[in-house]
Amino acid sequence: MTNGPGGGATSLFEALYDDENAVVRALRAGAPAESGDEEGTTALYLASVQDLPGVVRLLLAAGADPNRASGPEAGDLPLCGAACGGHAEVVEALLSAGARPDLSENLGFTALRWAAGLGHARVAEILLAHGADPDLPGRQGESPLVVAARRGSVRTVRALLRGGAGGLSPALEEARRMAGLDIERELRDGLRRAYGDGEHTSEVRRTRVDGGVTVTVELLRDGEPFAGQDLQTGHGAVATLLEAELGLRAPFGELALRALRGGGPGLDNWQVAVEALWQRGDEETFRAAAACTADPDPLRQAFGADVLARLGSPTGTGPGPFAARAVPLLRELARTADPLPAETAGRALARYEDAPGE
Repeated sequence: MTNGPGGGATSLFEALYDDENAVVRALRAGAPAESGDEEGTTALYLASVQDLPGVVRLLLAAGADPNRASGPEAGDLPLCGAACGGHAEVVEALLSAGARPDLSENLGFTALRWAAGLGHARVAEILLAHGADPDLPGRQGESPLVVAARRGSVRTVRALLRGGAGGLSPALEEARRMAGLDIERELRDGLRRAYGDGEHTSEVRRTRVDGGVTVTVELLRDGEPFAGQDLQTGHGAVATLLEAELGLRAPFGELALRALRGGGPGLDNWQVAVEALWQRGDEETFRAAAACTADPDPLRQAFGADVLARLGSPTGTGPGPFAARAVPLLRELARTADPLPAETAGRALARYEDAPGE
C-alpha cells in the first residue's frame, strides 16, 4: 500500500483528472489501486466523491478495498462520500464490490444517513436493496426515517417504509412540525445563525425534484455563493403517508391544507392527500370535496375536483359510487372562468363517459 503520492501513485492521481484510459495506463504501469496521497485520501475515495463510476470500477477490479477509510483521520468512506453526493451508480458499484452498507464514518454517519438527510432517494433505495439497516440510528440517535421526514423527501420515506423502517411516531411528529414551517424562512434563519448578518446577499431557488419542490437558499458575497442550505417540501405528504401506516385519520381540512400549501396540483403533497381521501371513499369525504368546488378559492376548487374525480371514478364493474352526484358538480366547475379548476374538472369529466347522468 502506498501512503504518499510518489512514483506510480502520482500518475494514478493525475489520471483521475484525465480519463479512464489514463487510469488503466497508470494501473498497468504499476500504480497501486490502493494509492493514497500525503493526507491519506485514497484514489477510490476521490473517484467516488467525484462521481466517476467507470474509474471506481477499474480501481475495484484492480484490488482497491471499498471499505478502506480515507482522509487525514481515516474517517471518510468511499460509500459515504458517494451517498453524500447522490452518486447512485457509484454506490451500486461499491456495494457490488463488497462495501458494507452500514459502516459508519468517524462522525457516526452511515451512507443511508447521508442519503436520508440530503434527499437522495435513489441512493437510499439502492442501499436498502443491499441490506442497509433502515433503523440504524446516527450519532444523535435519530433514525433515517426521522431524518428523511425532516428533509421532506417523500420518495426516500417511501423507500424506508418499504424497507421495513420502524419508529413511525417520531417521524410523524417531525413531519407535522416541518409542515407547519415556512421552509424558506427556516433556511434563512439557519444560515443567519451560522454566518451572521454580514455583508452578503441571498438568493432563493425552487426546483422540481422527485415529485416535489426543493428550496435552496444561498448566501452570496461579491455575487458568488459561499454558503447554502436546501430542503425539500414534501412534509405534508410525508405526514399523510405515516398517518396511513399508523392507522390515523387526519381531517379532510388538514389534508386539504397540506395539499394547498404544498405547491399545487401534480406535486406529492397534493397527490398523496387526494389518494388518502380516495381510499376513504365515504359520504363525509364526498360532501367535503363537493363543498370545495363551491369555494371562492380556485386552488381549493381544483382540489375538490381532483378528489371528486377519484371518488366517482368508474370501476371495473361500473360507475363509482359517487359518480351520479359528482358529474353535475364537475360540469358546473368546468364552465368557470378560472382555467385551473375548469381544466381540472374537464379532465375529471373525461373519465366519466359511462357514468350515470351522461
